Amino acid sequence: MHFFQHKDGVLYGEECSVEAIAREIGTPFYLYSYRTLVRHFETFDAAFSDLPHLVCYSAKANSNGAILKTFISRGGGIDIVSGGELFRALQAGANPAKIVYSGVGKREDEIRYALREGILLFNCESYQEPHVINGIAGTMGVKAPIALRVNPDIDPHTHPYIATGMKKAKFGIDIERAVSWYQEAKRLPHLTIGGVSCHIGSQLTETGPFTEAVTRVRELVLKLRAEGIAIDYVDLGGGLGITYHDEEPPDPREYAHAICEQGKDLRCTFIFEPGRVLVGNAGILVTRVLYTKEGEKNFVVVDAAMNDLIRPTLYGSYQEIVPVKKRKGEEMVADMVGPICESGDFLARDRVMPRFEPGDLVAIMSAGAYGFSMSSTYNSRPRVAEVLVQDAAFHLIRERESYADLIRGERIPSFLEGK
Repeated sequence: MHFFQHKDGVLYGEECSVEAIAREIGTPFYLYSYRTLVRHFETFDAAFSDLPHLVCYSAKANSNGAILKTFISRGGGIDIVSGGELFRALQAGANPAKIVYSGVGKREDEIRYALREGILLFNCESYQEPHVINGIAGTMGVKAPIALRVNPDIDPHTHPYIATGMKKAKFGIDIERAVSWYQEAKRLPHLTIGGVSCHIGSQLTETGPFTEAVTRVRELVLKLRAEGIAIDYVDLGGGLGITYHDEEPPDPREYAHAICEQGKDLRCTFIFEPGRVLVGNAGILVTRVLYTKEGEKNFVVVDAAMNDLIRPTLYGSYQEIVPVKKRKGEEMVADMVGPICESGDFLARDRVMPRFEPGDLVAIMSAGAYGFSMSSTYNSRPRVAEVLVQDAAFHLIRERESYADLIRGERIPSFLEGK
């Protein structure tokens, strides 16, 4: 559930008129609902109340500091995949002992940073990585807490770009080889084995793949303990999907039930890394119609583009198109496109939508996850503003970039001066 509804024909975020925000902030902008964020986190967390657990929000979904702070203030941890995300998490007040570090390509400087801060766990994803971490930890005089991310070779029934648990994926290690790899890691003097990690993909809409994964991980944990390798944490990643169009993902309680049945007697703390399910439907992208083109094919040209929201271009994903101000009138089949000089710059294709006019405001729904966090300045378009609404007040949580921001850090070498 989210708190974006029409009242008397005008779209509101909680108790704030989207029109009023647009008049003050300009367009395009991302708008997030604080009440929705809190509800989603508390619902997810409560679903696992019978299981020792830690909810580590996946920062890659949306790494704005206000979003991170919202979840941190409710006891959440953070799942990171870079030194930059670690920096963001710490700036937002995260407890390092509630931070897990995933990702296949951790640099040495990032590993040192995480060790200095004292994070909970490194989720290692290759044979070489534990050896690198061991060497760095040794030079620092510390022990590094690790888990190995295992690849259970389970089809998550999702888009191939976001399926991460198959044998051919770049993520994790073959679960069949995991025992020997754990035995090797145990012999490394500057490592502490903390757990097992597994993440099979994103935007999953059924519980079956999760059940398969936790069953295989459970078997591995029991084998490791039989070998004298203690396992205190089982990190099951994230991946629970949301409704963009006609998907019917399981309720968090149904998801939790599937996990708890297999994990309740493992005597360990479970780590979950939800991202999209917490923030996806808590955010919208607000854009304004610039032009309309009607003919053999119809186009609605708006001031948001693929650099602001790349999911439709990258994944062919569906984002619901909603008029900010409802009005009676004809509908049309059209593409909603942006100003980027690419044929792939679209937010919707061949979609039935209102016959928009220049100046109309449009809400692109379910844009809270992988929206701003995947945005760019392609075509030298400054990145948009981000706004958080709480009840009847709204807060600018990221200023719109300026043209000067586009060239910050650039240098023209002296040999080009005066040319």
